[in-house]
Amino acid sequence: MNGHIVTRLVALTLSIGIAGTGLMTAAAAYSETKAEKSFTAVVTDAQGVETEIKNVVFYWEEKLSETSFVPHELRHLPVKRGNSTINIRFDQIKQVENKSPGTADAVTLVIALHNGKTGEFGLSTPGSFRGESDFGQTDVPIKGVAKVVFK
Repeated sequence: MNGHIVTRLVALTLSIGIAGTGLMTAAAAYSETKAEKSFTAVVTDAQGVETEIKNVVFYWEEKLSETSFVPHELRHLPVKRGNSTINIRFDQIKQVENKSPGTADAVTLVIALHNGKTGEFGLSTPGSFRGESDFGQTDVPIKGVAKVVFK
């Protein structure tokens, strides 16, 4: 009888080990599919200077107090249309044009999607396009952007 219990314990231990390995493999596969996609864009500023930015994100800082803030790196563009806030994912965007780059007024963007649709939006959150250029870390404030073309 003791041999039977030992055999069952060994079988149970092996089953748990195999199940645990399967769960770890599934977790690793899930984390790989959830990895953030990297985007590259050519940003043209209000002065006509073009910069290719790799791993581009829309960056803004949420101010908590005079001395602290929370940084946000988004792979979508938060815009306003009427009373709605819309988060347009970078993978949907073909091109973004600022109707009046370099001005201090409210930013109005014309966004063209890969599916052919185009719309005019107000900027929901002031921020910048940030990423890596050939010369190092690049940060272009959206108020100073004339055009962004996603590759």
